[in-house]
Amino acid sequence: MSKSILYLECATGISGDMTVAALLDLGASKIKLLAALDSLNVEGYSVTVRRANSHGVDACSFDVELDHEHEHEHEHEHGHHHGHDHAALEHEHAHEAHDHGHEHHHEHEHGHEHHHPHVHRNLADVTAILNSGDLTPHARELALKIFGIVAEAESKAHGKPVEEVHFHEVGAIDSIVDIAAAAVCLDDLGIDDVVVTALSEGTGFVECQHGLLPVPVPAVANIASASGLPLRILPVEGEMVTPTGAAIAAAVRTRSALPESFTVRKIGLGAGKRDFGMPNVLRAMLIEETAAADAPPAEIMILETNIDDSTGETLGLAMDSLLAAGALDVHYVPVFMKKNRPAWLLRVICREADVPAMERVIFTETSSIGLRKLPAGRTCLARTVVDVTLPAGSAKVKKCSFDGQTFYYPEYESIKALAAASGVPFADLFRDAAETARMADER
Repeated sequence: MSKSILYLECATGISGDMTVAALLDLGASKIKLLAALDSLNVEGYSVTVRRANSHGVDACSFDVELDHEHEHEHEHEHGHHHGHDHAALEHEHAHEAHDHGHEHHHEHEHGHEHHHPHVHRNLADVTAILNSGDLTPHARELALKIFGIVAEAESKAHGKPVEEVHFHEVGAIDSIVDIAAAAVCLDDLGIDDVVVTALSEGTGFVECQHGLLPVPVPAVANIASASGLPLRILPVEGEMVTPTGAAIAAAVRTRSALPESFTVRKIGLGAGKRDFGMPNVLRAMLIEETAAADAPPAEIMILETNIDDSTGETLGLAMDSLLAAGALDVHYVPVFMKKNRPAWLLRVICREADVPAMERVIFTETSSIGLRKLPAGRTCLARTVVDVTLPAGSAKVKKCSFDGQTFYYPEYESIKALAAASGVPFADLFRDAAETARMADER
């Protein structure tokens, strides 16, 4: 059964509410989501799910709306209306809400008549809330992971231990709902892999309680740095990536590149709240990787470097490490470098996605200070591996086909192990395994 791959296309950034909206549009159960949020017993807000239009693009909108008491408190303390998605350390930034002429919506309200005192929540408080809710183990684990990423980023930004990071009451409501909702929706969709490419971010400054913060805000920059999330700066004024959005991307990403070939099973669009003068939507796609036979010839990379001052032991270890890191092949070629120095040309053949891992091994385990990267195509014969039974035991044989012909190549490690176990010469077993596989096909 093929894996279910989610592709988050962050061409106009990502936020918590955009992610939830896109996942709902993709088919996540609204009923399960609302039931899970109800179970958290968090008060002071209502949830609205409706359609929105962003510069001609129809999308789903997920809104966490604070009750009147919290709205007033939020405006008084932060000078913003609905400071959505930024929670920690009392510097929520506003998502500038605007109406889009929605047609259908579903509201989920938590009504309150009593007064809620001004309080702060730390990570332990938030953890207790998430642990008390009726969430699946996977959804709870993911929500806690996302909140932990936000807390670590805010901790670094403000020079405080994670335990001392406080989430303001209002901001915590937004973040708890957005993060729990994203985790519940992802769990409901049964995602195996998540592809997240570069996050598009704007420029300028955003206003917070203590003044202006540069875009990307410190928490987003810290998350990108810690998790290796690539950012792409667009010539757009404003904040396109929020800490919650960046934390979700960091927590769920399992791969940074799309498959070479895939089909799109379903598309979901989540609307953002800001108007950047262009469609502001997060596109989520459920994709399925196509079979290798349907894909074009695989593209590979060839990495080369000349080495004249590493020992044989060092080079042997480097080869082992490169193969363990995913290299398709590694070899050394004797060469003469400038000044007539005898040296070795290290050549590594690998997939493009594995280039960073190859570079890490080369630069840390050899004396190389630079390398060449050459893209190349390759043609691979169709192949299958079959088991054959010999008097000495079983062995594996690779069957390769080309232009109506079939070639039989016993697997080296299989024959080597059988020779060691049986005492039969390697050459005899190699010959017999190939012949046995050929005869089995001719019957």
